[in-house]
Amino acid sequence: MAAKKVLIVDDSALVRRLLTEIISRNRAYEVVGTAADPLEARDKIKALNPDILTLDVEMPKMDGLTFLRNIMRLRPMPVVMVSSLTERGADITIAALEAGAIDFVTKPQVGVGEGLVRLADELYAKLDAAAAANVLARERPKATREPGRVKTSILKTTDRIIAIGASTGGTEAIASVLDKFPADAPAVVITQHIPELFSARFAKRLDDQCAIAVAEAKDGDQILLGHAYVAPGNFHLRVERSGARYYCRVTQEEPVNRHRPSVHVLFESVAKDVGPNAVGVILTGMGDDGADGLKLMRDAGSPTIAQDKASSVVWGMPGEAVKRNAAAEILPLDQVAERVLRLVRH
Repeated sequence: MAAKKVLIVDDSALVRRLLTEIISRNRAYEVVGTAADPLEARDKIKALNPDILTLDVEMPKMDGLTFLRNIMRLRPMPVVMVSSLTERGADITIAALEAGAIDFVTKPQVGVGEGLVRLADELYAKLDAAAAANVLARERPKATREPGRVKTSILKTTDRIIAIGASTGGTEAIASVLDKFPADAPAVVITQHIPELFSARFAKRLDDQCAIAVAEAKDGDQILLGHAYVAPGNFHLRVERSGARYYCRVTQEEPVNRHRPSVHVLFESVAKDVGPNAVGVILTGMGDDGADGLKLMRDAGSPTIAQDKASSVVWGMPGEAVKRNAAAEILPLDQVAERVLRLVRH
């Protein structure tokens, strides 16, 4: 199989050189060129026809987000963002995922050279996801929430729980599902593979655009009707039952399936403590995290759903769930929310 052609776009000569060296060590990829700004990148995309772009978030002449939006409109292709680990960088990166980026890596705040070398395995994983990505699956309709609909202020305990797990492409897939949930929907617990700092911004963006109230989960939070809880980056999220109530348990135990947070950890806890009162949903993502946990949920009596291949950015996690007979249903993304709501009402 021919190596995938990569174009590196970054205003730092050091970062361009280091990324070139790191990526070139992997025979699956060939760095065909570099560009210092989006205007130079535009010309090189036309000349070199790369398969994958790595794109700096903040650059001169045109910021990376504006350039990304132009790319996805005129010449859709897999893009891996290279982000700074700052609050501003996190906000822009979340917006970049919304605009169509497949994934991102974060530049170290100090010791850029050594730090990027340490990130080599993560970078290869993100490039692998980009190489396998269905770019057109990134398109999603705008939120359908009725103007003026307000979030519920009634703090009622929930007797049903919707558990959602995702990875690559998941930020937008989760948003697409939650967009369609009413303000009084059953409680939702979410594990999305995402780093610290970024998870809080992700939850905030969901809260801003959805009728259901969304927040980063805190240890001991009671799980309430009309609320969604996002696993914090670098922490596992579990559901625990006490009497008739459910609570969030947020811990920093060892990674599971190489991930923290891990979808498997969430699904396993839901299978154990919620059982048939839960619905499990596994969405787009690279790898197999959550596939076995979804099977535990199905065996415990929970209805389970996997996103279908055509609508997934990467059909890794849902595909593995299907292979392991963990998913009772396989649905396109635009049908998931309606089906979940029907299941929890019956």
